[in-house]
Amino acid sequence: MIITFKSAAAGDVIMFRDVAHRLMQIMGKDATDQGIITIEQLPEAIRCLKTAISEDKQRLTAMPEEERPLKEKGAFGERPFVSLYQRATPLLDLIEWAQKKQKPVVWGV
Repeated sequence: MIITFKSAAAGDVIMFRDVAHRLMQIMGKDATDQGIITIEQLPEAIRCLKTAISEDKQRLTAMPEEERPLKEKGAFGERPFVSLYQRATPLLDLIEWAQKKQKPVVWGV
């Protein structure tokens, strides 16, 4: 299943449900199929995503290249590995634009 993050501030960000739910949890939101990041919650969501992105980059940088995963389990079986920071960056960009323009971010299926 696909979840789309939307804001009047920028273009949509589309993700697999399992990835979107993980990022919601990182931001301190309930992992639901519909929700909102209010204008007041945007700074905390940005802080949480930036921290997670930084930690993920550090973890992968410290890992020898031959030990880095090539595959990961997804909702529909195995798929090529994509790091947390690669997945979170488009959402972070959307949320930062939303904060600049003072618009909420919503998501739904």
